[in-house]
Amino acid sequence: MSESKKRILVLTADAGFGHRSAARAVVAALEEIYGDRCQVDVVNPLDDKRAPIVLREGQYDYDRLVRSVPELYRIGYDASDTTVTSAIIESALTVLLFEVMLDLVRSYRPDAIVTTYPLYQASLEAIFTLRGQEIPLLTVVTDLAAVHRLWFMRTVEVCCVPTPVVATQAFNYGLTAEQVVVTGIPVNPAAFRDPRSPCELRQELGWRDDMVTVLAVGSRRVDRLLDTLNVLNHFGMPLQLVVVAGKDRDLYDQLQQNVWHVPVHLYEFMPNVPQLMRAADCVVCKAGGLVVTESLAAGCPMMLIDVIAGQETGNADYVVGGGAGDLARSDIEVLETISHWMMDDRALLRERARNAAALGKPMAAYTIADMAYQAACRGPQIHRQLFSRGSLIDLLNRNQIKWGDTKDLREYRNDPPG
Repeated sequence: MSESKKRILVLTADAGFGHRSAARAVVAALEEIYGDRCQVDVVNPLDDKRAPIVLREGQYDYDRLVRSVPELYRIGYDASDTTVTSAIIESALTVLLFEVMLDLVRSYRPDAIVTTYPLYQASLEAIFTLRGQEIPLLTVVTDLAAVHRLWFMRTVEVCCVPTPVVATQAFNYGLTAEQVVVTGIPVNPAAFRDPRSPCELRQELGWRDDMVTVLAVGSRRVDRLLDTLNVLNHFGMPLQLVVVAGKDRDLYDQLQQNVWHVPVHLYEFMPNVPQLMRAADCVVCKAGGLVVTESLAAGCPMMLIDVIAGQETGNADYVVGGGAGDLARSDIEVLETISHWMMDDRALLRERARNAAALGKPMAAYTIADMAYQAACRGPQIHRQLFSRGSLIDLLNRNQIKWGDTKDLREYRNDPPG
């Protein structure tokens, strides 16, 4: 590897689709723009067996938790989003993930770090403090409005936020104007560089190009999709349905067995959902950060049929408040929404599409990739110590964390990444 090649470590997790998708989008943009000038590695630290099982398994139990006990999830989410509680959580994360994160930094020797998940910053700050040298850290926030304070730590060089609303939250939690940049949530830029028109895309996909096209994006995460499709199937006005089951085989089998009264195209899985959004007139979906971000980037108005309490509430509020979609959480609301959209030669639907396009940021990945590469070119700097090194050592020792003896630490501090 060339000495001039910059090393960028991208940290993510698999709690939902959005964190991993954002990481992939940034990587795609880095590889497209900078190619051989940088080495990019994507790692999920929670895959390490040393990561606590509550964190390692919790990322995969996220959906089960919020579905089976949504009230408990909401209470826990709100209770943890306080000054005192978050400080306790940050100390716990410093201890629980310290060895994993330290080994990652030592192994990959990054010139810059990008994280699309909020739980890694506390242990990285501890490592920077002990080391006396700070690796440029960029945080990419993956929720549009209701954002937990754990995302915002003062040790970051840049906090990439999706909206001005989140920027205000970042300022309220102590970040400076120099640290906060409104970039949008990164989506794969290749999906939005396609010059073809919606009509051309429909023809290639084998869809009719003379009807209103409703794209429905489902998965095991989406409640009420079948009920919603039943309403649209019996709506009585010309429209075309496109349904993606999101690898949910049971849902796909049910869709195939249904009696359809409108033209329909069924897919168990499609890797190019943003392209489908560009070909559709609207999308039926949950208020997840990824699907909402991709819809806005595609300028595709949303009918939100499912909202998980917590961060998805903020996503829904952002979409509805921005006039880019409507909330329809019952059959009658689905009927009302589609009826209003279709009135007056689809005047409201067109307005929703214009608003979605105005809110969307399809090139966010390029902006973040450029900042990450420039940060890597600057490389590690002297750490701006935010708390005492002695208190960190005491915290680690009290929890029997093997952070290294004096000799090991001295060698580590004299062997900076890059």
